[in-house]
Amino acid sequence: MNERIETVVLDSEGLSAWIAQDRKLLAMLQVFHDMGADLVIGANTIVEVSHSRTNMPRLNWALSRVKVEPVTEQAAKAAAELLKGAGLHGHKYAIDATVAEVALRQPKPVALLTYDNDDMTKLCGNQVRIISL
Repeated sequence: MNERIETVVLDSEGLSAWIAQDRKLLAMLQVFHDMGADLVIGANTIVEVSHSRTNMPRLNWALSRVKVEPVTEQAAKAAAELLKGAGLHGHKYAIDATVAEVALRQPKPVALLTYDNDDMTKLCGNQVRIISL
């Protein structure tokens, strides 16, 4: 990574990989940390990663190190517009759209760490650097 990134957004897969201490993700996060980037998630990402097998102490530790962005009515409406603009709709894309909306309103340049490159690229356009996990 030779360009400076101001903000790093994690989607649910990114947050899950962090909780699971995935080596590739941890190495990436160290690089971003060293350049002074802020880590951000959307509030509903917490809901998406929480299930009976979630390591709650690890999740709470991770949450203490990120900025959690609220999903307000205004944010939800903006996410709905992103979906419309990308030609996507339905439950499958709803949370992706809120993650994209969070990424788009962060201090730039922004990187989004995800396994869902195609949909996130459709939703964010070229305003966010999509980094594949």
